[in-house]
Amino acid sequence: MVKGTKRFFLEIAYDGTAYHGWQIQPNAVSVQEKLNLALQTLLRAEVETLGAGRTDTGVHAKQLYVHFDSDNILLINSPDRFVHSLNALLPFDISVTRLLEVEAASHARFDATERSYEYHVHFTKDPFLINRSWQLRDRLDVQRMNEAAKLLLGKKDFGCFSKSNTQVFTNICTITEAKWIEVAEKLVFHITADRFLRNMVRAIVGTLLEVGAKGKSISYVEEVLASQDRSKAGTSVPAHGLYLTKIKYPYIDPIKE
Repeated sequence: MVKGTKRFFLEIAYDGTAYHGWQIQPNAVSVQEKLNLALQTLLRAEVETLGAGRTDTGVHAKQLYVHFDSDNILLINSPDRFVHSLNALLPFDISVTRLLEVEAASHARFDATERSYEYHVHFTKDPFLINRSWQLRDRLDVQRMNEAAKLLLGKKDFGCFSKSNTQVFTNICTITEAKWIEVAEKLVFHITADRFLRNMVRAIVGTLLEVGAKGKSISYVEEVLASQDRSKAGTSVPAHGLYLTKIKYPYIDPIKE
């Protein structure tokens, strides 16, 4: 970090429909690209952001933290004004919730201790859920899916649910919550872990649907985990039903979230 600059966290949210995910990439529009452009316009300086994680094309985020460094006095003296001004520069489908000054060594990705996702499905045609939930024709056996989901809990190798050829140092994750909840005419899958592999949640949902919709045994989940083979797991479900919902840090007060 350059002397005189301070590190800040931004809490943001976005509808991912129009974007090729969070991370900047060539020849595609990303959330990070739009955020960096707005920050650079407001601060009149080059800004590099780093997110707590990446979301794929079409995936939404109700809460994502990013960090960046700046020496701009506006950030320190008028954080609310800064958030208001930044929101005015961002597209309608990206919003900033708050700005936090943090310690210089704080890291949006490596300091996160817990991440949560939701996956939304519905059964009745609803134009207001387009690109926000996945419509299924057949009802699901929620009880059996929840019994199968319990088999995911704990510290395990989840390589069977990961996109192939990803550059990660380990496939070990610790899942602390995995359950389906019925909400009116919708079903929402909630999952929380210390970390997630690429495509992991969508592959897990697809695997649980094999139990709840296609009649596979509850022990099928154990068989998939033991195989360590992505081809044994269910198909990845569409991205538009997936939401990153919460990220926890040891130094951010959850009461204020």
